[in-house]
Amino acid sequence: MKESKKENLRSMTGYAVESADLPAGQLSLELRAVNSRFLDLSFRMGEDFRVLEPALRERITERVKRGKLECRVNFTPREDAALPTALNTALLEQLRALVGAAREAFPDARPLAVAEVLRWPGMLGDNAPDMEQMQATALKLMDTVLGQFNASRNREGDKLKAVILDRVAGMREHVARIRPRTPEIVAAYREKLNKRLEELLPSPDAAERIHQEVALFAQKIDVDEELDRLLTHLDEVTRVLDNGGAAGKRLDFLMQELNREANTLGSKSVSLELTRTSVELKVLIEQIREQVQNIE
Repeated sequence: MKESKKENLRSMTGYAVESADLPAGQLSLELRAVNSRFLDLSFRMGEDFRVLEPALRERITERVKRGKLECRVNFTPREDAALPTALNTALLEQLRALVGAAREAFPDARPLAVAEVLRWPGMLGDNAPDMEQMQATALKLMDTVLGQFNASRNREGDKLKAVILDRVAGMREHVARIRPRTPEIVAAYREKLNKRLEELLPSPDAAERIHQEVALFAQKIDVDEELDRLLTHLDEVTRVLDNGGAAGKRLDFLMQELNREANTLGSKSVSLELTRTSVELKVLIEQIREQVQNIE
């Protein structure tokens, strides 16, 4: 059976930027992301690049699963780029005629602005930026930036993993410390309760009933099952962290399960020691939960 390849654990927070020089200027692409329950993409780019949005979105969704991610595409023209000596007069006259016809049909329509005329494809002749070249470069930049972006998220994910494993080790220590003490704690409380009931109900006929009730109550306050489930959930947390990938939702579910067992442990406590252990476990679980919110 082929062993599945383990993936890196990734943070949802990341940043990367890369630029490329073109004859007409510099093209830059930037990715930045923060936490989110789902993948929430937004794009900031000039209208010339809007045609690329579906392709850029597809590339991102292939390699990013969760996070509020913003993609920025910017183009900065060269300062020393020579301006055209004249406009494309034939195209300008054709555009003027078309605009005039459109205004006759729609008198209230907004006229074209000068900036829009200058940006019209072919209006500046050979001096206009090569849009096909810029678009192809933008797609190559996206692959490079995504690599850097995920590398930064991997590094952050390694740090989150180390923090969580440290808290998991702390929880194991609490369980290992309290587990040998639980039979003694339950036995001591059972004896105390037995004596108290015998004092309240001294009748010989009630003795057997008292022992039955004490035995039943001792079973109810036994926390061995809760401690077993705590360790099982901690083993699963470790396994999920080692497997990596998009583990955030699974880890969040495990935090709910751990918290449930810690609460039950506290509700069944018959000693200050067990109560303190329950509180300390819940503090560590909450610390892990805070870190899990940052994991993809």
